[in-house]
Amino acid sequence: MTIPVLICDDSALARKQMARTLPKEWDVEVSFATNGAEGLEVIRAGKGEIVFLDLNMPVMDGYEVLQTVQQEDLPALIIVVSGDIQIKAHERVKALGALDFIQKPVSADAISHILQEYGILTLAQKAPEDEKPLVKVDMRDACQEIANVAMGRAADLLAKLLDVFVLLPIPNVNVLEVSELTMALKATEENDTVSALCQGFIGAGVAGEALLLFHDSSFEDMAKLMGLSNPENPTTEMEVMIDTGNVLIGAFLNGISEQLDMKFSQSHPVVLGRHCTVNDLIHDNSDKWQRTLAMEINYRIEDYNIQCDLLLLFTEDSIPTLNYKLGYLLD
Repeated sequence: MTIPVLICDDSALARKQMARTLPKEWDVEVSFATNGAEGLEVIRAGKGEIVFLDLNMPVMDGYEVLQTVQQEDLPALIIVVSGDIQIKAHERVKALGALDFIQKPVSADAISHILQEYGILTLAQKAPEDEKPLVKVDMRDACQEIANVAMGRAADLLAKLLDVFVLLPIPNVNVLEVSELTMALKATEENDTVSALCQGFIGAGVAGEALLLFHDSSFEDMAKLMGLSNPENPTTEMEVMIDTGNVLIGAFLNGISEQLDMKFSQSHPVVLGRHCTVNDLIHDNSDKWQRTLAMEINYRIEDYNIQCDLLLLFTEDSIPTLNYKLGYLLD
């Protein structure tokens, strides 16, 4: 008997990876949804008996889908597949009725193990290949999914160190000119002041800089979480910013390097500006960057007034190598 399976993820790369890791012997009819609202429509139509669900999506996220399925008692067994690997994220999805949790990027072994553990996998004749939907993926989408997984690694480390829950956005990825960089920072208001540091990184054919934009209004709460006194003291602010940068930048770059199978060397962090606007910060350092591939992640900590932007700026010369590396994920 053919089982209706739904893969709900805003990333085409993630949907493709998920579809090709399903067991070959599993007789399924696969449907796709790009956000939670679409996913619920598929479930209500009876095409999502088994659901592989992402958490960070536009329109309606995975948490909202789980809540709705629970409230409406919809017939769906949901396995969360996410880059957000925080322990509290696991606990929350389980409390909302998720069957289990799989960490991105997915593997065939992990999928098969969970399906067998819960008695879902039925050995049947493999469905013809041409019956399965095709998933088209572009490079920007692939970069966004790579950033999504790396973002989750960095958030998990920060969450463990501070015993908090880090709220994660959908990463923003664009190839742009430096003059467009300020506009790309969606989470930063014009009247906000920030303090910033940067850290260079280089690998085989890939180089760039990681920027941490720390909102000045966040220093007090972050210092308290770190157990530091005198949060308004300039020395304390520097310690907060550098320690946060070491965690987020290091973990994010490690997440990128693992997925692309390459290693990065990092320079020492350098302070770019203190208590300035993003516009001034970008303008004062515009000679350092030209056309760039930018990955932006806005981290916020639940129940605290803490917000910081992590921005990875890859040099234009890095783009061909990144495309080459990403090509392996798209094949």
